Amino acid sequence: MQQRPAAKFPIDSTVDFVIVGSGAAGGVVAKQLSTRGYSVVVLEAGPRLAPSDFKHDEFGYWLNGDLGPKTPVTWRQTAEKEAQVGAGGIFRASLVGGSSVHFTANFWRLHDVDFHERSLLGAIPGANLADWPIRYADLEPYYTMVDWEVGVSGTPGPFDPPRSKPYPMPPLPVKSSGVLFERGARKLGLHPQPSPMAILSKPFNGRNNCQHCGYCIGFGCEFGAKSSSLASVIPVAEATGKCEIRPNSYARKVELDAKGRVTGVIYFDADKKEQLQRAKAVVLSCNGAETPKLLLMSTSSQFPDGLANSSGYVGKHLMFNGNTGSLGLFEHPLNEYKSVQVTRLVHDFYNSDPKRGFYGGGGIDARFQQYPIIWGLGGLPPDAPTWGSEYKKLLGDYFNRTMMAAGHTTSLPVESNNVTLHPTVKDDWGLPALRITYKDHDDDLSMMKFMVARSEEILHAAGAQKVWSGQVGVSGGTAHLLGTCRMGKDPKTSVIDIDHRTHDVPNLFICDGSSLVTSGRGQPTMTIMALAFRAGERIANLAKRGEL
Repeated sequence: MQQRPAAKFPIDSTVDFVIVGSGAAGGVVAKQLSTRGYSVVVLEAGPRLAPSDFKHDEFGYWLNGDLGPKTPVTWRQTAEKEAQVGAGGIFRASLVGGSSVHFTANFWRLHDVDFHERSLLGAIPGANLADWPIRYADLEPYYTMVDWEVGVSGTPGPFDPPRSKPYPMPPLPVKSSGVLFERGARKLGLHPQPSPMAILSKPFNGRNNCQHCGYCIGFGCEFGAKSSSLASVIPVAEATGKCEIRPNSYARKVELDAKGRVTGVIYFDADKKEQLQRAKAVVLSCNGAETPKLLLMSTSSQFPDGLANSSGYVGKHLMFNGNTGSLGLFEHPLNEYKSVQVTRLVHDFYNSDPKRGFYGGGGIDARFQQYPIIWGLGGLPPDAPTWGSEYKKLLGDYFNRTMMAAGHTTSLPVESNNVTLHPTVKDDWGLPALRITYKDHDDDLSMMKFMVARSEEILHAAGAQKVWSGQVGVSGGTAHLLGTCRMGKDPKTSVIDIDHRTHDVPNLFICDGSSLVTSGRGQPTMTIMALAFRAGERIANLAKRGEL
């Protein structure tokens, strides 16, 4: 059962921290700061929903965007083109808990290689690959906090990085797709393993275990089994009496004083009335698109190109992660619509291998991905009819006998892939629409094609009667928003330092997907949460020492 806010601060008060965003990062940072005695207001643009409010409504959640923001996104491939509304989209949620409410709940840790690939591989033409200023060992204790405080089910696999503590719960039960995937992978000499998932396989921390309803990706969990920030850390923050979650609060600008310090956040309340929440420090955890958007909107005489943007890196180096989908048709019903999306994966192709002739690595998992409406709109193989009696027959015949092998890959940081403000398209509040400029690097496309080939091999080895794959490339839609305010030691080539403090403003912090220096291998949420546990601890220590 979710608690309602235990604190209610007057609008005209000054709190210790304002956090913008309540998702995977914002919810964790709120917990870290409030449990250490600091007063916190979390501004969330979306509403607050209780578990009983979530529905098994594919049309509402997948096609109508009922959990998403009501703000437009414009999209283009290159700066020479005009960005258009509807040319691309971002699969994200706007409510208390953010996109952690509707995510698949894949929870991979990064490996040490992810943190220093630039040193290992050298420069890559057309990209701005850089090392992180931290390594896996620095983040490992915080990955473990995610496991035990947020709730992760799993068991270590053969390629997993070292860990200081076992998983708190065993893996979720294997599905038909997992059994078939494991069979095919082993025939090819690969090393399948149970997928670590941020879904409870047994009761944990006062929360219910998974009831295997099948409505995970794109849906909120009415049982509280999915380890969103809404279900896990936000109740802990509110229980302190020091944290107020303020929904329907859409941030417009971060305020700055003459001394170059932030003083609070201006936002629109539920009535579209402007409010100012004052704070001694501000943490932006909006996501990898909305955080740079807010900074770019927060211009001043000191920062005419956007707040904390002396490097010019705010909004640049947008990374999405590559993703591929290969489908296999099997002889018998699989009942894949039941239970969680993923139960098995392989990480044999995790590292970048020079023998391939291009940069990139990742993993492949077995999953159910397409609910009935989405399946009907595009799940059948390309040689299938698209209307008529044969189309109807195949829809029913193939739906329950099909599984997906999905590839999840690296995405290179390219400076021209970015988030900016659209000069003319506005939202209902009069604020600029997001303008996404993104084109896949050639190596990213090559890596995705490589993963399609490996996925098809696994499906054939598993005994699939028919195999087909979707288009390769980010063709106008994504869920991962990474790298747009990267972490680094040099203020000229990064936006935040290792404490997540912006180089330009001493009491402004950023912690979300924008902080990532490299993309990882396709499942970033656990790393975002680990960074947030670490950032919250370090920000609290700075405050305790009077260094804000």
